[in-house]
Amino acid sequence: MISVLVVDPQPLQRFGFRMLLESSPDTGIVGEAANGAEAVRRAAELRPDVVLMGIRMPGADGIEAARRIVAAGGRSRILVLTTFDMDQYALAALRAGASGFLLEDTRPEVLLAGIRAVAAGEAVVAPALTRRLLDAFADRLGDDLCGPVRDDPRLDALTGREREIFVAIGHGLTNGEIAQRFTLSESTVKSHVGRVLAKIGARDRIQAVILAYDLRLALPV
Repeated sequence: MISVLVVDPQPLQRFGFRMLLESSPDTGIVGEAANGAEAVRRAAELRPDVVLMGIRMPGADGIEAARRIVAAGGRSRILVLTTFDMDQYALAALRAGASGFLLEDTRPEVLLAGIRAVAAGEAVVAPALTRRLLDAFADRLGDDLCGPVRDDPRLDALTGREREIFVAIGHGLTNGEIAQRFTLSESTVKSHVGRVLAKIGARDRIQAVILAYDLRLALPV
């Protein structure tokens, strides 16, 4: 059973997601929080698998709450509900440690799939969509995206092939596309991706893409 903490539950109530989560055989709501500060306390208390987080809340917002929950080092993973096109804080939430985002008006079956993916340690945003997301928010990734690649000790831990895979991840390529580019099997690519994520300390693929942009290994076009 995947335990879910709902923060800022109004979107769930508005779109009938609550009934969906409670009726699904593999998900269950273990608690609710009305704001970010309460979310941090409840996450520490309940240790849910997934925190379904809104962004705009009184007091500590969803970004700060996500940052605190991730920093606490627990197992809970953050799935953000956002308006995306209008919500300027979506990328900031991902950089704070969220494992992905979904639109507030997403279809119920997509929400369930997203919760299951996040609980399994995966990123909700498909790799093919990641680049479009980051391109849309490229102006928020740093003050100078056109400078040289930044030095970072995490890069030193990567082999030459792993660095190539890291750059490919940063450009939003799927495992299949990476396999085709480097003439590798998808299972080999999957193994490389796992090692890359471990070495750079990324919780999931989205965090790896953000790091690639921060280090200027991947740039918007």
